[in-house]
Amino acid sequence: MNFAVVKQTLSEMLPMAFNALRFSVASIFLFLVLALSEGGFLLDKKDLKGILVLGVIGHTAYQYLFINGIARTTASLSALMMATCPVFVALLGLVVERKMPSWKVLLGALLSLTGVFLLVYGSHPDFASAEKHVLGAAFVLAGSVCWAVYTVLSKPHLTRYSPLRVTATTVVLGTVILDILAVPSLLTQEWSKISLAGWVGFTYSCGLAIVLGYIIWEIGIHRIGPEKTAVYQNLTPVIATVASYLLLGETLRVIQVAGAGMVFLGIYLARKA
Repeated sequence: MNFAVVKQTLSEMLPMAFNALRFSVASIFLFLVLALSEGGFLLDKKDLKGILVLGVIGHTAYQYLFINGIARTTASLSALMMATCPVFVALLGLVVERKMPSWKVLLGALLSLTGVFLLVYGSHPDFASAEKHVLGAAFVLAGSVCWAVYTVLSKPHLTRYSPLRVTATTVVLGTVILDILAVPSLLTQEWSKISLAGWVGFTYSCGLAIVLGYIIWEIGIHRIGPEKTAVYQNLTPVIATVASYLLLGETLRVIQVAGAGMVFLGIYLARKA
């Protein structure tokens, strides 16, 4: 649901201002919950560098790419770009474990990337007049890679720290840099003109998509591993497309449906390998 909510809210808020504010609020909330339940960050010094890298990749880079991507393209297409994440998680997992990918993984990756091309092309066949739209899709796809890296690199830290501690710490560290990047947008945003619907969308995205969603994601990685957790992201584009159709009036072309099918087939093959 967050893709449709964010897209609607961005009609009233600048992308970077929206992201900086919602992550700042989420960071404060997560820190308070962590402090009350586990006594604060309390990290071993040897893990600080790795946790900082996680924060930059998973929250600064990913959110910068995601929010600027969805601002330039549709919510449904953005969700389908993010559906490639499980393939990237599978490939990165093999790299970390130093294993050669099987033909199923390679074929799955190829099918998914071909599907991505069809999704982008089908959204606006005339590339010459759709530079901004295509750039948006590319941003979200790059964000998917960042989220896959974050998912894989989180696993070792979750053997030593709770999902809440990893989530809160990485979000806070990533938000500091995100806020710095967003200073120009924060200063130019006309806050008084944001409607009640805009603030409701902001609250939904901040409280559910970030705070609750991120904690649940880390719990999944902790309990069943990054690869199996990433598979559940396949539900996202389905729900996002339906929500975008109902709330935003977005539609999918036949060629995009075919592209989505190739993405999911690629994910299936990569996960079966």
